[in-house]
Amino acid sequence: MDASALDDAAIDFAIAAVREDGIWQVSPLPPRTGAELEAFLHALRQQPGEVGTLGFVSVAEDFFVAARVRGEEVRLLLSDVTCVPDWPLAAEVLVRLGLSAPEGPELEESTPAGDLEIFADLGLPAMELAMLCEDLDLYPDEQIGSIATRLGFGEQYETIVDAALG
Repeated sequence: MDASALDDAAIDFAIAAVREDGIWQVSPLPPRTGAELEAFLHALRQQPGEVGTLGFVSVAEDFFVAARVRGEEVRLLLSDVTCVPDWPLAAEVLVRLGLSAPEGPELEESTPAGDLEIFADLGLPAMELAMLCEDLDLYPDEQIGSIATRLGFGEQYETIVDAALG
């Protein structure tokens, strides 16, 4: 089994959220789109919305990647840098962000990397997003659920994720 197949199996879910005329539309993406960053971003570009397309991938109940795509503009957030050594998707996000992989003591501290302002204009301040990412009592689907609720599509998110996670 190759590494990408392992990644496919590790993807809890991938979703896209688009807002048109003030109304959110949330849809599941095939799990394989979450296995590689470029495939994920390509899938998000197919669904343009008035605030860009928001996307989330949850991996192995360990971390999540959030993206906001508007044309060629890509904003990314990795929920936990400690996942980089173990997960190619997390490493791809760091490379795309131009950041180096954490080493030594940095690998012990669960901290987000990337654009904490990614949802600030939609009502979720950077500090609140950072606190959500650093909450070790929450699984990624719960962290994303909190984000979805704050942004206004929590119920749609719950319906899709409940179906995906069974």
